[in-house]
Amino acid sequence: MIIEFGHFALILALLVAVVQVVLPMAGASLKDERMMRVAEPAAVSQFILLAIAFVALMHAYVTSDFSVANVAENSHSTKPLIYKMAGVWGNHEGSMLLWVLILALFGAAVALFGTNLPPSLRARVLSVQASIAVAFLLFSILTSNPFLRLVPAPSDGRGLNPILQDPALAFHPPFLYTGYVGFSIAFSFAIAALIEGRIDAAWARWVRPWTLAAWMFLTIGISMGSWWAYYELGWGGWWFWDPVENASFMPWLAGTALLHSALVMEKREALKVWTVLLAILTFSLSLMGTFIVRSGVLTSVHSFAVDPARGVFILAILILFTGGGLALFALRASEMQTGGIFQPISREGSLVLNNLLLVTATATVLVGTLYPMALEGLTGEKISVGPPFFDSTFGPLMIPLLLALPIGPMLAWKRGDLAGVMQRLAFAVLAAIIAIVATYAVGHRGPWLAPFGIGLGVYVMMGAIAEWASRIKLAQAPVSESFRRARNLPRSAYGTLLAHFGVGMLVVGIIATSAYREEHILVMKPGQTLSVAGYDVKFTGFESGRGPNYREDFADFDVMRSGTSIGRLRPSKRLYDAPPQPTTEAGIHASWRGDLYLVIGDSQPDGGYAVRAYFNPLVRFIWLGTLIMFLGGGISLSDRRLRIGVPAGRGRRAIAVPAE
Repeated sequence: MIIEFGHFALILALLVAVVQVVLPMAGASLKDERMMRVAEPAAVSQFILLAIAFVALMHAYVTSDFSVANVAENSHSTKPLIYKMAGVWGNHEGSMLLWVLILALFGAAVALFGTNLPPSLRARVLSVQASIAVAFLLFSILTSNPFLRLVPAPSDGRGLNPILQDPALAFHPPFLYTGYVGFSIAFSFAIAALIEGRIDAAWARWVRPWTLAAWMFLTIGISMGSWWAYYELGWGGWWFWDPVENASFMPWLAGTALLHSALVMEKREALKVWTVLLAILTFSLSLMGTFIVRSGVLTSVHSFAVDPARGVFILAILILFTGGGLALFALRASEMQTGGIFQPISREGSLVLNNLLLVTATATVLVGTLYPMALEGLTGEKISVGPPFFDSTFGPLMIPLLLALPIGPMLAWKRGDLAGVMQRLAFAVLAAIIAIVATYAVGHRGPWLAPFGIGLGVYVMMGAIAEWASRIKLAQAPVSESFRRARNLPRSAYGTLLAHFGVGMLVVGIIATSAYREEHILVMKPGQTLSVAGYDVKFTGFESGRGPNYREDFADFDVMRSGTSIGRLRPSKRLYDAPPQPTTEAGIHASWRGDLYLVIGDSQPDGGYAVRAYFNPLVRFIWLGTLIMFLGGGISLSDRRLRIGVPAGRGRRAIAVPAE
């Protein structure tokens, strides 16, 4: 009965969403306040109904109700509870329910916390948001219903894909979807403002917190997926330019550009046309990612390989919202003026450079991702576009972006003093030079440009600190004055500092791991020792064991350094009960200088076992950097100046003046 109640709630949510589309939009056009006021309770009601449907499906998973087809296909009675719960979104149908739930959550958040928005704008935003919900609810109900029953019910289920039975994968999809779907709010704000015909600094101020929240969650979601791929798949790497990885990376790049362009629009009323276009394109890239993952056009460890007929439905949604949004933009763009004038050497100019490089990088990733699929669809020819292409095209675009990153925040608005900024960045440049020399001294192998990459990352990190030191007049004013300035700096300034510092850490981790990685592939017998990056790894034996829902064969390695044992690693191979699928579990010894990474392979006729050993230097900087970026975004979002909405009086004055 609970599952039918959830099904009914899903259908009722669709009906509420239809009402939310029609009445508020009509009310805004007719200036009827009663019709506009329908938007808020409808948005909250839609979220509550979808939450009921989601909880009903989760109840079926937790109780192992195998009369529900979705549960029977993706769960098993012996699974640990956390993976029963994660199984709700570990499949196409359940993940789509989570998708629309998060979509409704953002709509409800605007209804509850966007009280300072002009009524007509808020009504239109919620109406556009509901139109997206209508499309995906129809998709879910008509093609991907998670509440279908099986008669007769099987005695047990088929189980969840074993590689998804992992703590990181239990939390990765909700974070990733929150980022994906969160950009829908920026899209809704853009479409609502285009319909209303008024786009100004107040609009940018309203849209920036929502964009920042989506960017934060997408950042941590991508990072968790990278971490999962690193330690779970046993491939020894953290990023492979897989099409599904690219599908989440493209909206992240565009969303980063949107954040910075919205700042220019808010402060200087410039880049209006560009910012609105970015808001449309960023969510369009999220929709494209949904299409790539769920259409069946590719097979990946990250994708849902489903019926291509469903892909046609998603493609129609993509065309409707992307095409409709761009058509409306084309009609209204000529009515928007550029706003404030600025010199190329200025903070605005640096942010424009930031946008150009980020959007070009996005286009590069887009071409590399879609070209193989388009070529196969048109000619049947299969080609592979992998790391060599992306490294040679994406990488060079990041160099000028990283060089400009510490400079931009230190330039003045309208007209900046580049020479003065470089003087204040002397400490960062010196630190970068020291890092380059030290890397050359320590690293006797690897690409000769790698030390410059390490130096670039250090330059970005120290540049963030130099900006902070400049703002508080460190060593230029009395300590008490510097302390007072540091205490009074807005939280958004600290958030920006942390985000930029995290980017620098990320760069150092990427360059160090890519350039100085050590790899050994060999056959080892018990008693033999392998030397890797200063470690002596002794193979002591091979054993078998039993987990809660799998059998496990694991190798035992003693890790020594300078003749002293510092730990044991137990890489293993598992065979799950349901479905009977093998997985590889890596053994990882983490230290401040990098990871010792071991993977055990198949047994050999001579009694040995295939072993892959890697040393990944500074690889933890990658995930630590993204975590710092996430925290920086959270600190910025907590700034009272960036909370949802703006003071009511200012908001009314801003929206009352047309952009023209």
